[in-house]
Amino acid sequence: MMRPTRRKIWTGGVAAVLALCSPTAAAQAAGPVPGGPGGDKVPAYVGAPAVPRPIAGDPVPANPHMAAPGHAAMHADSYASDTYPFLGPLGRDPQVLSDAKAYGLPGLCSTVNHARSTGLLVAQCTRASTFTLRLIDPVTLEDLAVHELPPRPSTVTAVTGLDFDKIMSDTSGGAYFYLDSQDRAVLADSAFHVRRFAHVKKNGRWSFQVTDDWDLGAHVPHSCPTWRKPKPQGECDPITSVQPDWKGLIWWVTRQGRIGTLDPDTGRVEVIRLDGEEIQNSFAASRDGVSIVSNHALYQLKADARGRPEILWRRTYDRGTGRKSGQLDQGSGTTPTFLDGEYVAITDNAEPRMNVQVHRADDGGLVCRVPVFEDGASATDNSLIGFGRSLVVENNSGYANFLKLPAGGSSVGGMSRVDVTEDGCRTVWTSKERSPSTVAKASVAAGLVYAYTKEPREDRVDAWYLTAIDFHTGRTVYKVLTGTGKYFDNNWAPINLGPDGTAYIGVVGGLVAVRDGSRTP
Repeated sequence: MMRPTRRKIWTGGVAAVLALCSPTAAAQAAGPVPGGPGGDKVPAYVGAPAVPRPIAGDPVPANPHMAAPGHAAMHADSYASDTYPFLGPLGRDPQVLSDAKAYGLPGLCSTVNHARSTGLLVAQCTRASTFTLRLIDPVTLEDLAVHELPPRPSTVTAVTGLDFDKIMSDTSGGAYFYLDSQDRAVLADSAFHVRRFAHVKKNGRWSFQVTDDWDLGAHVPHSCPTWRKPKPQGECDPITSVQPDWKGLIWWVTRQGRIGTLDPDTGRVEVIRLDGEEIQNSFAASRDGVSIVSNHALYQLKADARGRPEILWRRTYDRGTGRKSGQLDQGSGTTPTFLDGEYVAITDNAEPRMNVQVHRADDGGLVCRVPVFEDGASATDNSLIGFGRSLVVENNSGYANFLKLPAGGSSVGGMSRVDVTEDGCRTVWTSKERSPSTVAKASVAAGLVYAYTKEPREDRVDAWYLTAIDFHTGRTVYKVLTGTGKYFDNNWAPINLGPDGTAYIGVVGGLVAVRDGSRTP
């Protein structure tokens, strides 16, 4: 049996109470993520190395205003395909490395993008009270530069109201940032600014430099809670995501249903609002428009001659009767996903089973609506994987956040592949793997789906695995243990693949990397 090689040794135990509001780290390595009990009770490796079998289909086209597909954003590209054109780890002599990213733990890295021009990782890392943009060595995981971002108002609300769900269900603050065509990080922060950051090296030291700064405070209500004034009288509407369309306008959305554009050349801002609707997730863009899903409907939009968002079509879906376990909001938990620019797909929130829905991108016509998983136990708050005519959906039912997941517990589990056919859609396979909350990814070159899994255990050991699933058959190929304990829970963070075949997973304790020790059998 192969066993992973660990180049840093896990030490220490999981604290009884996590230091949610401790200070941020300096620009250096903070040490490995501490492991919990039971590491000697679980296998370090299960299965066998994969043999690459590429997925058929046309490559995801590059948005000219974003980094290349696989390098650009949390969902990999402008289509939000969650696929990568390069190989992921194949499970050959796997090595596991981690870095805590903060001396006071936890230090979850929500999104990790790979800058092609420098070969470095650009990551947004989140703590309860502090947000940082980090430049990370992809091999050692050590910080090369750290830039502090404004804290989120939800932290104040959570602490003063003793309701930490306010933090766990807040997607604002910069996690949905992207790298542009010059590898500059573009994000909307909690101070209602859209900023563009270049990373530069001078006198042997790396740093972030703000190259552009646009204040959206005049266009978005920003009477937000602060430590001095925890209960302001006005409205606070955090910006959750930014992304460019194919003409270069920077689109942005807010939690309370505002949709705006920013012209980076002139600074002109245009805004519309979806009355009575919320936007929890990110969005996707193709050559023909931008796809956004609210907690009521799926939209296709484009900018008019002035740059103002214009709704091309709106299609409601079954949003159910309430927020399900495994979701951050009542409604679709997915970022829309384009398939070849011809279709756009989401999930609904129907009861007793949610459905994968596929619409025509040009007119919103419903192509199919396919129920997935079991009655009373189906929900997702993660984007679909989409490539060619295939979609992969993950079941998050039963997971809320890392604080509420009991020791040895897991989600209901399940992952399914759904294909668009000439007659509608069909379910190709369903895996029983339990991936509680990760944004799963696929390597087109390897033909593998990567999930972050955890099986329930009566001995209360929390064992977390990077798991590779055959895209073609749904068979589990291999599993690599990343660690045990609460600090290895990813708490909704994604898997990101690097062009060298490394898989990066943001976990509550920081950042984990899994890579092959050898590319040869």
